[in-house]
Amino acid sequence: MKYVYPAIFTMDPEGVIVTFPDLEDTFTDGNTMEEAFENAEDVLNLMLWNREEEKKEIPAPTPAANIPVPANATLAMIKADTLAYRKAHDKKTVRRSITLPNWLDTIARERNINCSQLLQNAIRKECGLNP
Repeated sequence: MKYVYPAIFTMDPEGVIVTFPDLEDTFTDGNTMEEAFENAEDVLNLMLWNREEEKKEIPAPTPAANIPVPANATLAMIKADTLAYRKAHDKKTVRRSITLPNWLDTIARERNINCSQLLQNAIRKECGLNP
């Protein structure tokens, strides 16, 4: 899933603090503005991925014009792509048992077909995902 959420970047004597008005449990910081932006993208992806996994509600983002911004802060829109984030960070494999007729398994073995890879490719195609 793709998302865009507003974030408030507040200057602090020790760096930059980032909060997301729509996601109370989502915040980060950085020593520089650049680092704060990178950390904001990372934490937003991580928290939204977690909400998707736990089937928790994901609130709609508040329009930027409706968010009060303190004098020492800046409002920025941060994007998240949880599918891309999962691909990059979720490397755990899962064993699945499949059932094939014996004759089909024999042909697959004779032709050195990797059933695991074939199934992954088929699921990607079925779901419209790029390899």
